[in-house]
Amino acid sequence: MSYESDEADIEASRAPLLDHLIELRKRLIVCVAAVVVAFIVCFGFSSQIYEVLLHPFQLAGQIFAAQKAGQANGAFDLFFVLIGLKTLASVTGGAPDLIFTAPLEFFFTKLKLAGFGAVVVAFPILAWQTYAFVAPGLYRRERRAFLPFLLASPVLFALGAALVYYIILPFVLWFSLSQQIVGASGIQVQLLPKVSDYLTLVTTLLLAFGLCFQLPVVLTLLGLAGIVNSEMLWKGWRYAVLGVVIVAAVVTPPDPISQLLLAGPIIALYFLSIGCVKLIERRRDREDEAAADAA
Repeated sequence: MSYESDEADIEASRAPLLDHLIELRKRLIVCVAAVVVAFIVCFGFSSQIYEVLLHPFQLAGQIFAAQKAGQANGAFDLFFVLIGLKTLASVTGGAPDLIFTAPLEFFFTKLKLAGFGAVVVAFPILAWQTYAFVAPGLYRRERRAFLPFLLASPVLFALGAALVYYIILPFVLWFSLSQQIVGASGIQVQLLPKVSDYLTLVTTLLLAFGLCFQLPVVLTLLGLAGIVNSEMLWKGWRYAVLGVVIVAAVVTPPDPISQLLLAGPIIALYFLSIGCVKLIERRRDREDEAAADAA
């Protein structure tokens, strides 16, 4: 598509400021309505959603009980259990019960859970409304380039969340359970987590991993905008790896397995981003050559 045609498309989409404000109001009303409806639905099923979020804690308790029974030994055995390469026989015990210490604590926890779930459920609508509002101001080639990122962003976030739910959270909670002191000289130090603290832990890790997995989207968009290039990213890979390791050490518990489980995929995604930026540069060079030949 020629540059003149792109300019014609943008000129055709021009509108007075008042029309843009009316369009923005309509998009915001749709977004707010989507969040409100999703919030009501999530609050209605908040107890069931919380039970789903408790699955990593239950799994961690089973692994901890199996370790005490001699069926699992060490972090690597636990990792094999989590990825399905090793099975555990039925064991007694497991994760302790969660508690709340204020009369309305669990109610407000369910409100927070419903709010978090509403944003997640309504995200496709929010993203599409945002795109639909800004798309008329973009060139056609820019709209085609933006759509893959609109699809890739939730997919990468879901991959990061799945890594947390199935691998990282059980490791974190197993590590917490292993700090207990039970039956030593009559002194007992047991883990009795509050429902609000557990939700904070889960949502914090889900957001941290989900946002870290947006690295390819961010770097590729920066490359598309010409802010970074593949040569710059390749030369700075050592600093990038160091930064990833530091971030992984901050957002994960102090054990090498969970840190590697976060740092490894992000480092791989960084090098994947370099390849994506390189492809963008090659396509831009071909377009420039074609424009020069046409001139």
